[in-house]
Amino acid sequence: MKKIIPFFVALLLMSLAPDQKKIKIFLAGDSTMSIKAEKNFPETGWGMPFIHFWNENLMVVNKAKNGRSTKTFLSEGLWKQIMDEATAGDYVFIQFGHNDEVKSKVNSYTTPEEFTSNLKKYIGDAREKKMIPVLMTPVARRKFDAAGKIEQTHQEYSALVRKLATEEKALFIDLDTQSMQRYQQFGVENSKLLFCQLKPGEHPNYPDGKDDNTHFNELGARLIAQLVLKEIRTTIPDLLSYINTKTPSP
Repeated sequence: MKKIIPFFVALLLMSLAPDQKKIKIFLAGDSTMSIKAEKNFPETGWGMPFIHFWNENLMVVNKAKNGRSTKTFLSEGLWKQIMDEATAGDYVFIQFGHNDEVKSKVNSYTTPEEFTSNLKKYIGDAREKKMIPVLMTPVARRKFDAAGKIEQTHQEYSALVRKLATEEKALFIDLDTQSMQRYQQFGVENSKLLFCQLKPGEHPNYPDGKDDNTHFNELGARLIAQLVLKEIRTTIPDLLSYINTKTPSP
């Protein structure tokens, strides 16, 4: 009888506990984050493994798309999709820069002023919707100097994101710095294991091989997703209770 009473007390406490609010994390970004078609495998956006880190009360909605910048994400209506689908209390993780900064990409290039203005609009729209915007610097490309030291690949546009996050008092994840540090730990050769580096004939989707220092394979995408989760654990405490208990710390 004594063993039965605590059991019923536990059941009573569980029944009195408030239900966890169901929320969404929307991902707004480019090809480094996006969902890939089967024909593109093993290329993998970090948003793909990111969905597995959460319990049943948090849904990740990945709206990232290959080749998009802050400008084209707006002009193609992708940002509007997020605003239409989101509700108060949802999060939006915003990671751009790869396509904004390339002047030869005429359709997607944005000047530093336009880039900042677009991000500011995203923050304002999200807050008006009572969402929580999270600014992110663009994940680093793999680039080493002759001495084997990792080099900056987004210096100007990452600095703009950092500055705006401070000015707007927005939640912020410095994925550029975090990913650079991790590539350095792997080193010049081993860091290739994180990217779509394929020899001719190694994969049927890329019969001629692929030498890609921007887009991740499944291992690299998982590692970057874990870096994001690591930053969430320290900077966004309100999300901690949504982390799947089976998810290991990175």
